[in-house]
Amino acid sequence: MRWLVALLILSLAGCATKMGKDGRTQTTVDAKYLVKSDVDRIADADRAEVVAGLLVIADKLYKRNPKEWKKGGAVSREAAVERLRQRNSRSWPELGGLRERQAAALAFSNTYEGDRVAALIYGLLTMVDAAFEHKEEFYILDSLNETKLYNCARNMEIAVWKLSTSRDAAGELFLLSNELDPANRNISFEREFGRITGLLDFMAKVVADRNGRTISRAAQSITTMIFLPVSF
Repeated sequence: MRWLVALLILSLAGCATKMGKDGRTQTTVDAKYLVKSDVDRIADADRAEVVAGLLVIADKLYKRNPKEWKKGGAVSREAAVERLRQRNSRSWPELGGLRERQAAALAFSNTYEGDRVAALIYGLLTMVDAAFEHKEEFYILDSLNETKLYNCARNMEIAVWKLSTSRDAAGELFLLSNELDPANRNISFEREFGRITGLLDFMAKVVADRNGRTISRAAQSITTMIFLPVSF
């Protein structure tokens, strides 16, 4: 009986009524809404916002570190960002087949000579893909895992910390991000990462509530922060 009520609610949500030229009203139903719950629509929007936010960060990082997009052979900064947008349909030989946390970690490795922005953002984007079960749209029978989403959120915080503290052998930051000079202060990277973290934490809470579970929270020392696993 409960599923029947749910189906009725979704049917009403997908209904649209309009008046025709003859003065009669006509009701149509978008079939998509018959197989989508409110949580599914939230997941669609949440994932899209997270991905868009990471691409904004990629563009900002390339602006502050223009030599990086040139390493990857892109013809422009915009082309380098677009390559990240189409990450699943492009090959990434420079990453040696690495994805998620292994790819992101390359951005802060002394031995890596490739595009560090691409390594970091590709790693983070593929973590998001894994946290959302490699789906762009969600329907009633789809399920998400709150721990994957939670770990993905923590990895965004770890990325901010690494951008601010990880240095090469010469003592220089691997990638320039926030500018803390009082005369030219810019913490837009931290703000955008904070927004993305909030979106992922919100989705983790929604999924945990739907699944009737609590989130298993990982404890890490700030001095030994490593990216957490998302695929498992």
